[in-house]
Amino acid sequence: MQKPSKIILGIDPGTIIMGYGVISVTGKTISLLEMGVLKLSAKDDSYKRLEKIHSKIVELIHRFTPDCFAIEAPFFGKNVQSMLKLGRAQGVAIAAAMQKNLEVCEYSPKKIKQSITGNGNADKEQVMKMLQTLLQFKETPKHFDASDALAVAVCHHFQDNVLLKAAGTKAKDWKEFIAKNPGRLKNL
Repeated sequence: MQKPSKIILGIDPGTIIMGYGVISVTGKTISLLEMGVLKLSAKDDSYKRLEKIHSKIVELIHRFTPDCFAIEAPFFGKNVQSMLKLGRAQGVAIAAAMQKNLEVCEYSPKKIKQSITGNGNADKEQVMKMLQTLLQFKETPKHFDASDALAVAVCHHFQDNVLLKAAGTKAKDWKEFIAKNPGRLKNL
């Protein structure tokens, strides 16, 4: 069996439910290692919940030894208090990853949906169905937070793809573009 070239941990931060998804990339094959949620009690003190988020991230890192950590950026809603709480949860998760010397990348919800489905306005069910197709699994998670986190990990893989990076290097002008991409020039 070929050793994975990369393991990616994706996180959908939350103060009541935090989703996580772990994938491995071997050659061109993306495989689901695990997805799930950490359920936190609303009755718990907010600092206790942050401690549990930190502990869960550290446990996942220890168990899967990921090469990188991807997290969904907070969605800018109207409720400032919710944004502050979500920002704290995200910060604790990022700090746990950085403490373990992981590369951290953050993606907007729109970027994640666009990367997975081709539509930045896709709903959660569309994203989950596309993930089932891409990763060839049948089970439907009880919480979309799990599939959202899995989408973050897959999005990171797509964004971190070496071919994509090479294709995305911008030329300063047409002359430089043609010099870098001679095979794209067609004589008519």
